[in-house]
Amino acid sequence: MTMNPGMDPETFEQFHDQLERYVRERLIPAEREMIENDRIPDDILTEMKDMGLFGLSIPEDHGGAGLNTTQYARTVKAMSYAAPAYRSIFSINIGMFNSALKNGGTKAQQEEWWPRIAGGQIACFGLTEPGSGSDSAAMQTTARPDPDGNGWILNGSKRYITNAPHADVALIMARTEKEALPKNAHVSAFIVPMDTPGMSVGSPDKKMGQAGSHIADVMLDDVHVPGDALLGGETGQGFRFAMMSLDNGRISVGAASTGYARRALDSALKYATERKAFGEPIANFQLIQQMLAESETEIYAAECMMADVTARADRGENVIRKAAAFKVFASEMCGRVVDRVVQIYGGAGYLAEYDAERFFRDARIYRIYEGTTQILQLQIAKRMLRDFAAGIER
Repeated sequence: MTMNPGMDPETFEQFHDQLERYVRERLIPAEREMIENDRIPDDILTEMKDMGLFGLSIPEDHGGAGLNTTQYARTVKAMSYAAPAYRSIFSINIGMFNSALKNGGTKAQQEEWWPRIAGGQIACFGLTEPGSGSDSAAMQTTARPDPDGNGWILNGSKRYITNAPHADVALIMARTEKEALPKNAHVSAFIVPMDTPGMSVGSPDKKMGQAGSHIADVMLDDVHVPGDALLGGETGQGFRFAMMSLDNGRISVGAASTGYARRALDSALKYATERKAFGEPIANFQLIQQMLAESETEIYAAECMMADVTARADRGENVIRKAAAFKVFASEMCGRVVDRVVQIYGGAGYLAEYDAERFFRDARIYRIYEGTTQILQLQIAKRMLRDFAAGIER
């Protein structure tokens, strides 16, 4: 096992404190404007890039901050106290795209792309398609060898791609074989600049929540890429790289769920102490206290899970099972917390002028992306049975 020490602990704590102040003093006051305009203001986006948020997990010698998994998750959790769009805009850079580069990229690919995304170029991750998500066997996007050179020609479409309208580069999963063994060896990964001829992006989808964060379809029509666009320089590894990077993405969503649940609970606590009924604050009522206490208990449990799974990842352990379990629990927990928060607000919780209804809408996607709760439950159980059959204790 290889330990990942990350940023110097004292330096990280200073950065973390500064980030928490930035979230509360700068990002939260700007939420209303961001939501009304459905976009992060340009000056805030520039500030976030200048703070190095787009390169937090990228090695220091390639322009990043070199955070380990524990520090990365704590940073995501701190950012997620504010509206989700602020985390979403840089999360693919420091999560799935960086993870795929680290785990599967060639040295030349790392040297080219790490400094670019650390400097603020925005990445997106193209796995899901109109007819396939978790089912890679149904993937329709193809990559065939370019008959005129050593490159590839990509055709297909991707759906629900976070940051696609703003992205500078995409990691595209494509079928390089009709079928192959071992399972999923027909899928390869390609690094594709978004300005490559044949690449186009659909209109941003209208969503239930998470204003300011955008998803859209990505279409590939005879997109020619050079041979060195193939991640790792080897076919048949794309799905494996995608799944390895999804561990990182699931930790990010778990951390985001935990941070946003804390924001919602703090809001409910403040409201319950200010709102009066029957001549006293509703915080004095025992059933209100029950909802507050249940929420606090569940957030604490998620925080403990986050600390454990990230420490294991930094020790070099395989965390597929535990990252999935953390994501499932934290996202479902956040859904329960925001539901209680609406209930604590009462009738006001259903009104758009209060934050409670926004928390409720924003949190719903956490149970869906980076693997739905149901798909992850299947993965957890399959991994448990596989480990049991192999005599592996977890």
